[in-house]
Amino acid sequence: MEEVDRPAVCFKARDGKGAFSKCCNHNASTDDGQAIAELRAAFGEDTISTDDEDLHRHGYSEWSSINIDQLPVAVAYPKSTEEVSQLAQVCHKYKIPMIPYSGGSSLEANFSAPFGGMSIDFTFMDQVLALHADDMDVVVQPSVPWMSLNDQIKDSGLFFPVDPGPSARIGGMVGTSCSGTNAVRYGTMKEWVINLTVVLADGTVIKTRKRPRKSSAGYNLTNLFVGSEGTLGIVTEITLKLAVVPQETSVAVVTFPTIRDAAAAASKVLRAGIPVAAMEIMDDVQMGVINKAGSTNRKWKEVPTMFFKFSGTKAGVRENIQLVKDISKLHKSGNFEFAKTAEEGKQLWSARKESLWSMMAIRREGDEVWSTDVAVPISRLPDIIEISKKEMDDLGLFASILGHIGDGNFHESIMYNSKDPKERAAVEKCVLDMVDRALEMEGTCTGEHGIGLGKKASLQKELGVDTINVMRSIKGALDPYWLMNPGKIMDAKA
Repeated sequence: MEEVDRPAVCFKARDGKGAFSKCCNHNASTDDGQAIAELRAAFGEDTISTDDEDLHRHGYSEWSSINIDQLPVAVAYPKSTEEVSQLAQVCHKYKIPMIPYSGGSSLEANFSAPFGGMSIDFTFMDQVLALHADDMDVVVQPSVPWMSLNDQIKDSGLFFPVDPGPSARIGGMVGTSCSGTNAVRYGTMKEWVINLTVVLADGTVIKTRKRPRKSSAGYNLTNLFVGSEGTLGIVTEITLKLAVVPQETSVAVVTFPTIRDAAAAASKVLRAGIPVAAMEIMDDVQMGVINKAGSTNRKWKEVPTMFFKFSGTKAGVRENIQLVKDISKLHKSGNFEFAKTAEEGKQLWSARKESLWSMMAIRREGDEVWSTDVAVPISRLPDIIEISKKEMDDLGLFASILGHIGDGNFHESIMYNSKDPKERAAVEKCVLDMVDRALEMEGTCTGEHGIGLGKKASLQKELGVDTINVMRSIKGALDPYWLMNPGKIMDAKA
């Protein structure tokens, strides 16, 4: 494997207003300039941008836990797989890094540019290319938002069930193998991708497999690229499975005196085989944040609260709501509300839907929110939440807990003063401690956000050097110059 030089990456705290440090280094080298000129000659001036604001938007994110003193040197706006292939050929020729960009909503600096390079923005690749309703699948480009996809195909009676944050787009969802509130019923992104069209580092275009629902032909290249965060190739087309829209959907909200009581109820619901569509938990702090932000049209009790979704036949939904209510009573539940109409369902689910936005809305001048996730075996979820909450309280941090309690995945959102180095250090310690606890409990450092820049050391701790070296070998075979989103997931050997 060819070794690459890695520049020192200077991590800087944000200033609380979304402004990036003016000392960012994104001056183009001679090779960069030649590549940009060649690409502009091929595609036109408007396809390749070097505008300062454009570079800033593609190298910095207020959502990210880490921002760095480096921006891309240019942003490309391809319109087809063929154009992405041409871009890759030129970048490969001049050894320029390539960073795919779709929604820009990732949380672990997944689209940052620690080595400069070319950000490849799929804004103009946002089409639903083909809907095969009888086959229950759809072919899309990477910049299609998942919510827009569901809106476009709603008349078919089908939907795409993976539901991360509302700003996520399919390309980024593939990159991190994300999930969302529906994961307890429908699983994660990798379960819903049939095949991918991928542009490799040298511009070669491959398709990972054909379109049937199942295939045992050769290596599972589809799942190799899903979750690879653009480090192995650039995904330009995605074929997704679809599910049938349930006849009936309803929501229930139930309060508990403690997180442990709620987790015990969740475990019983799962063990009873009740097919809930979603099962989420928010702690007392997060419920208070919802109230303070005023982002819903009601006041909520500021206690640990579980949010359930039910879907199926009308009779099945009614039966499952009653079963969950009965189980909840055995675990000290308080109020149990369930929606009798679709509008009531939207109102009850609104607190869950607005959780992160509410945390962002109550920031004071100079405040930032660090949001990160881990996942553990379901039986250990109350342990890690209780210990993590105690540490945050002991450090005097304002932090909330939100969890996909049905699959052991939870998120910490910690508010801190970005201008206070001690407070930033306390947050970093809290996050690292939470990750270490998850690993000690046979969990993972991330359930759905991905590794990006932020969790590379944790990934090595989780998997071990030998496993990381296997990943490096795969990366080196497909991308010998380490041009594809370099610096993410793992580094080249020093």
